[in-house]
Amino acid sequence: MNNKSKTTIHDIANKLGITASTVSRALNNHPRISENTKKLVIDAAKEINYKPNQIAVALRNGRSKLIGITVPTVNRNFFSSVVRGIEAYANDRDYKVIISQSYDDYEKEKETINALLDARVDGIMVSIGKQTKDLSLFQSVINRGIPLVFFDRVNHELPVSQVVINDRKAAYLITKHLLQQGYRNIAHFTSATKINIYAERLQGYLEALTEYGIEINPELILESNMQLEDGRKSVQQLLDKGMGFDAIFSSSDYGIVGAMQVLRKYNVKIPQEVGLAGFGNEPFTEFTSPALTTVDQVSIPMGEEAAKMFFDLMEKDPYQKNPKKIVLEPKIIIRESTLR
Repeated sequence: MNNKSKTTIHDIANKLGITASTVSRALNNHPRISENTKKLVIDAAKEINYKPNQIAVALRNGRSKLIGITVPTVNRNFFSSVVRGIEAYANDRDYKVIISQSYDDYEKEKETINALLDARVDGIMVSIGKQTKDLSLFQSVINRGIPLVFFDRVNHELPVSQVVINDRKAAYLITKHLLQQGYRNIAHFTSATKINIYAERLQGYLEALTEYGIEINPELILESNMQLEDGRKSVQQLLDKGMGFDAIFSSSDYGIVGAMQVLRKYNVKIPQEVGLAGFGNEPFTEFTSPALTTVDQVSIPMGEEAAKMFFDLMEKDPYQKNPKKIVLEPKIIIRESTLR
């Protein structure tokens, strides 16, 4: 037999002259099958390189041992690290993960969730896309008794267990740090505030300014998709309007690097003239010149906590009658870009 071809229990049955059902029982150590037959079946299975379909075996046992993960994109250090945390915890429990990307597109997100359901995953973990408004799909997942966990970008309208960091506190601490360094006209780059993380970061920024008696200037708060080019456009907009800003706190490291590129073109000294702070602790923030102040979102611990929550839901509360929320403490990383 060609060992490269996919072998089945029928091949074993034909080789030994017994039924496929007898082979199946022997491989599953059925008590009614003699030890001699079991040995013959196992030896034949090794000889023809038979490997059972693990998903089919798991499904017969009532579980696929698969977890579906949907993130906006995997080419961000934060999301890839969260997935790493989930995967490490799940693998230790003989579970595998299926990773899909929504690209912040609502229709794509629906497609990926439905594909995961079709794959018979035992549960789903999601960081919601920026365009997501209709939550009925997630509610249907809960109604089917499939464990659902939100992480980072979550929604508070649904009874869904979730793991987040304290975004408001992180933004407050970063803004307070800028104020302590003597900056007073601090711009803030944000994104759609219907997304929890951006709403929380905006609130933290506003709280710090209010605490220091700084009047809120709406023109210093700019909303975009928080990509590299958005950072460039936002800071150019401030410059074109002649806004007298002396610092920028961006809810994304990509946005702040875009701003840094434009400021360098204008020979603006960082941090002497303008302080720059981001959010996310992307690897490149350590290697810019000057290195960027940012927030470490404790991504691997977030993934581990999300995985723990999934296994707890699966065993105790798949319909989420008592959804839980875990709030992790962020780590503020102060670097040269804000130290006057």
